[in-house]
This record gives sequence, structure tokens and C-alpha cells, in this order.
Amino acid sequence: MKIGVCLKQVPATDTRIQINADGSGIVTSEVKWEINPYDEYALEAALQIKDAKVAKEVVIFTIGAKSCEQRIRDGLARGADRAVRIDDPALANADSLGIGRALAAALKAEDISLVFCGKQGVDGDNSQVPGIIAETMGCAQISVVNHVEATADTVTAHRAMGGGNTHVVQASLPAVVTADKGLNTPRFASLPGIMKAKRKKIVVKSVGDLGLDAASLAPVVVESGYALPPARPGGRILEGDAASAVSELVRLLREEAKVI
Repeated sequence: MKIGVCLKQVPATDTRIQINADGSGIVTSEVKWEINPYDEYALEAALQIKDAKVAKEVVIFTIGAKSCEQRIRDGLARGADRAVRIDDPALANADSLGIGRALAAALKAEDISLVFCGKQGVDGDNSQVPGIIAETMGCAQISVVNHVEATADTVTAHRAMGGGNTHVVQASLPAVVTADKGLNTPRFASLPGIMKAKRKKIVVKSVGDLGLDAASLAPVVVESGYALPPARPGGRILEGDAASAVSELVRLLREEAKVI
């Protein structure tokens, strides 16, 4: 069995985000990048299944320019065997549908049996790509998983349902599983792993290599009007005795904050 892991490069959670002049996106020149945190749980789940001798190979799949190869090498250093990077002008402004279709084509070309993704990307928070991959591949999807087991033919996953209840789902392979926080503790890359990663193969494919064309990946959703949240007003100190301060506080909460 081969496992595919979809990794996305996202701005680091501690990086300062700036909006570009026309409001069409963010300024990327000074952004610090990292692997999407939920994708790290997905990668660790795949590696654990390989460590258990259930899978023979873990392959990373990424859409992006050469600049994202540092994140791919990080995944390879942790134990993934090789990677496929999809790079094509047709994907420059792709929406979730186009990205999902491209990843599904790449996964099918590699005959991947089990696909792991993070439950969402922390940049756009769309949570759409895994479902699109599953629909395009015609297979099951189990989402927001916090425990997973696999055999050569099936995957069994646990999902938190609230109130201490757990939903247990079993699906035949192929299948797509999305990882939630708490699924595992992602491993760090070791020094030997970092050295081995330098020799591991990253194959670059265009959409034509995947049997797709630009028209099939054209966005149906266009994002615009990016803006930073409005600045928070400063704090206020209520003067007077306790009774009048409490009365004024209640009035402000009701009439200005509108929370009561």
C-alpha cells in the first residue's frame, strides 16, 4: 500500500501579514513560511502506519513553486520517501476546486490507496480540498479524525462527537482521511533524516502531465477585497462610585457592545 500526504505551505502563525495595494491578496515577500500545522498531523499518521509495516511508501504531494521545496524537504527529512510537486501557471489563481482536481489526478497517477490531509489550511480555512479530492477520486472521506488505524484494505478512524462520545468509522480503500489536532505528536526531523532528504526525489509535474488542461482548472470562485480587521478601540475607565460604574457598564454592554 502507498500512502499520499497532501502538504501545503502556509504563512507561519507568528508572521506579520500585510495586504497588497489592490486588496487581492497578501504581500508574500517578507512572509515566513511553514508546513500547514494540520498537515503535520497527517504526515505523522502516514509515517506511523508505514512504521507499523502496513504501508510500503509515503509520498508527499504539494502544489506550488520551487520556493515550497524547503517545506517538502522537511517532510522528507521526517521520513516520507519521495514527493510530487505540481507547478503550472494554470494553478496560479486556482480555487479549491482546481487544487482538489489537480491533487486527485496526481494521487491517482501514483496509485495511492490512502490519502491523508489536514482538516483545513490555516491560511484560507476553507476545508474544501480533501472533500473535492475524495469526490474526484470516487472514494470515501473520513474527516476531523483524532485516531486512525489501517490495514492493507481498510482504514478505521475515530472522530470526537462532543459530550465524550466517539464516532468510529471504517472504510474500504482507497479513502481520504483528514487529520485533527490531537491525532498524534508530529516528530521532528533527525540529522540523519535531514541528510537523507537531500537525496530523495521531488518530481515536478505540470497539469498536462496529469492529463488536465487550464480550462478544467479555471477558478469558479475569485477572492478579493482583502483587508485587515479594524483596530480595536482603547480601553475605558469608568469614573464614580461602584453603583454608578456598574450602571454605566451595563448600559455600555447593552447599547454599545450589544452583548446583553
